[in-house]
Amino acid sequence: MTSPLRILTVFGTRPEAIKLFPLVHALEADPRFDARVCVSGQHRGMLDQVLAISGITPHHDLAVMQPDQTLDELTARLVTGLGRVMDAEKPDWVVVQGDTATAMAGALAAYYRKIRVAHVEAGLRSHNIYHPWPEEVNRKIIGAIAALHCAPTTVSRDALLAENVPPETVHVTGNTVIDALHWITAKIAADPSLAGGLAELEARFAGKRIIGVTTHRRENFGGGMEAIAEAVRRLAARDDVAVIFPVHLNPNVRAVMDGALGGIANVAMIEPLDYPHFARLLSLADLMLTDSGGVQEEAPALGKPVLVMRETTERPEGVDAGTAKLVGTDADVIVAEAERLLDDRAAYDAMARAHNPFGDGKSAGRICDLLAG
Repeated sequence: MTSPLRILTVFGTRPEAIKLFPLVHALEADPRFDARVCVSGQHRGMLDQVLAISGITPHHDLAVMQPDQTLDELTARLVTGLGRVMDAEKPDWVVVQGDTATAMAGALAAYYRKIRVAHVEAGLRSHNIYHPWPEEVNRKIIGAIAALHCAPTTVSRDALLAENVPPETVHVTGNTVIDALHWITAKIAADPSLAGGLAELEARFAGKRIIGVTTHRRENFGGGMEAIAEAVRRLAARDDVAVIFPVHLNPNVRAVMDGALGGIANVAMIEPLDYPHFARLLSLADLMLTDSGGVQEEAPALGKPVLVMRETTERPEGVDAGTAKLVGTDADVIVAEAERLLDDRAAYDAMARAHNPFGDGKSAGRICDLLAG
């Protein structure tokens, strides 16, 4: 009998955890694999929330975060720490997801040991190495190393083929974030208390159009963040609108938002939400304003239009399909596009009913089959 393949799944941030827990579940349930998990702790509290709700206990936890560490310090700690784990585990495959420092360092440490790397959510490209920064270069580095590229869409597949990645290593799997959203939505339906923490806001804003806001991108720090705050302030002046805004922990975000939006009655600036509550916010919202990548994939799965507050997106499929629109960080443009959706039912319905191009909720099973060979 063939020994099961040892798969080391590496992640460190909340978005990675959300997108990888369906795959970890599938690997653990599949006798073809000996599934091992290493977390870097690149995010701490937000990561731990996802681990708890998904029932995943890591075999290794590097706890790499230090106050005010630079990207090069973080990268050095990640490469050496993950390398030690790989030396101990000797996996057949290392699985990384997306474009974080953890994913890039995991791929690099595996490459140094000639361990095969599988890249989940491969092929995203903005074609600008500073937008998003440093994610665009992180994912290009992983793309140069990986032996298996799990592209979420045909657009991401084609981006890899254009870079001369061997075609036999590139497979369209869909995006595991849709697997995760289906899983958590079913879990909340079975136990509504998992997302009961928004009940007070639901009652307070009953009858209003809810705008959900998330923003955290480094390239928006400074003037971009100030413009986003101004746009939210102007939208919140409407009597028919309320804003629910889980504010990122980064002080570059918090200081701006507290100064611009503090004390506005129909703007609820709340702490970052755990995964069940964030899924509930997506359900409540009429539309989402975001510079996040994941929201561009998740919100359309629930029929919610997305205005992307960035100059570029590595997820053009949503823009092409009509589920998302790039609006940049000009306050006038953000307000105009949001009000168009609020006031023009046909424009709203065209985005809300567009086909979500990011997957069918069966991506994890496809990736397992590819790993098994």
